[in-house]
Formats: sequence, structure tokens, C-alpha cells
Amino acid sequence: MMKKINAMKLAMLGAAAVAAFAITGCGGSDNKAASKPAQAESPLMHKIKSSGKLVVGTASGYPPYEFVDTSAGEKKVIGIDMELAQKIADKLGVKLEVQDMNFQALLSSLTGGKVDMAIAGINPTDERKKSMDFSDNYLPTEQKVIIRKADADKFKKVEDLYGKTIGVQKSTTQEALAKDQIKDANIVGLAHVPEVVLELKQGKVDALVVEGIVGEQYVIFNNDLMFSDIKFLNAVKNSAAALPKGNEDVAAVVNQVIKENTDNGNFKKWTEEYSKKAVENADKK
Repeated sequence: MMKKINAMKLAMLGAAAVAAFAITGCGGSDNKAASKPAQAESPLMHKIKSSGKLVVGTASGYPPYEFVDTSAGEKKVIGIDMELAQKIADKLGVKLEVQDMNFQALLSSLTGGKVDMAIAGINPTDERKKSMDFSDNYLPTEQKVIIRKADADKFKKVEDLYGKTIGVQKSTTQEALAKDQIKDANIVGLAHVPEVVLELKQGKVDALVVEGIVGEQYVIFNNDLMFSDIKFLNAVKNSAAALPKGNEDVAAVVNQVIKENTDNGNFKKWTEEYSKKAVENADKK
């Protein structure tokens, strides 16, 4: 019986991933940097090639972008972003080293030179662009609200959340969106999405603002949770790889990899694969 339930969950999640991808599409801007005349290697490119490795910072606990594979004997971070990181390392001809940390520390680790780039479903906001550069966009997705099913009639529009306690992952686009569009809300920011989901299930927050693709796992696996019909203004968020400023040759390689894996359908495939894997991991807990 459990196997049948799990199979149904995986089928639902696969369909959801396909639908989400079909609605938003996936693409980036033209790779203009790659057509520029050859220039001297940037400091970052020199560092990567001389060390023989690409150090990528990420923040697990954000499936299907990045999460820990509980089926593996050793802690291994997998997901859409880790596939992208590996493709970039392959294109550069170096090994991939992944450093996992909480999202709040991730961007400071990049600007502090502790990692070569950050790949973690990062939205390239204007504020972030002041201190770092970004690749072309990939995998746009809508920001949504998860609520308890018992509250389905209470929260149908943004105004219904005014003055309520809202859960978010700390230092994310979702936190900024909640603060900007949900008036008088008490924003509770925690390090990882699963922690916020638990707060929601225990009634400590009224709703959770989350990226749609990320939220699918929690809605499908937790029968007491659901997506609200609430819609935000400018709700579609793009992701991009973050790099230290002034390394256009490395950015050009990243943009080439993003375009290749958009055109060949890999982003769509990875979304389906790791959405299902995330549910399988949750079922084994």
C-alpha cells in the first residue's frame, strides 16, 4: 500500500514539475560576453585553473535545487544546482568542490573569497548586484504561499495575511517579498525551509512564502498543507549563479553552460528528477 502511495506522490510531483516548467519556461539572455575578443585571464579564472578545482558554495535544504541525499552513506549535496555546478566544472576542465552552508552566510563567503561562485537558487536582485556579478538567468519560477489546509477559507488573498505571522527562509528573496507586500506582518526567518515548514505545521506561523518549485515537495508529502490561491505582484523569480565582480571570462563560461542545458532540456529533466528524489528522501525518514 505504501509503495502505491509513494508512486502516486512521485507521479503527481513529476506532473507538477512539468506544469511549472511549461508555465514559466527557462532561458537566459544572449551570451554576448563569449563573442568578445580574447583577453587576459581574470583573477578568478587563474585561481580556478591553477588550483585545478572550482569551489562552489551552496545552501542545502532547498530541494530540488540543492539538498542532502539521505540515501548516500556520506553527506552529499545533490539537486538541480549541483548538476549545473558539475557542468560548469567540466567545461572549465577542473574538479568540483562543494561547500555547504546556510544561505545567510553564502553570499558573504563569496564576497570574502571563500568560494569561487555561489549557486543556490539565488535571485540576482539590484541590491546584490552592487557587491557581486551574476550569470544569465535560469529556471524562472513563481513565488507562492503554503498554508495549513484547515486555513483554506481564511487565506485567499494577500490582504488576508496582513498582520499575520509569516515564515520565510532568512535572507532570501521570499523574505524581502513578504516584508514588501504583506503589511504589518510578523516575519519569522529561519535558516532552512524545512524548519519553517515545521513551524507552519505546529501552528507557530500562519503561512510560508516559498518558491513554487521548492514548495511542491512539502505540499505533496504533507497532507495537512496546501498552496494558497494568493498571488503576489512580480511573483516570478529568476535564479542565477553569483560570482566575484570583474571576472567576465568565468561568467561567459557559466552563461554558455546555462544556454546549452536550457536548449537541450536538461533543466527540465533535472527539475523532474530531483523533485521526485526529494520526495523519496522524505519518505525514507
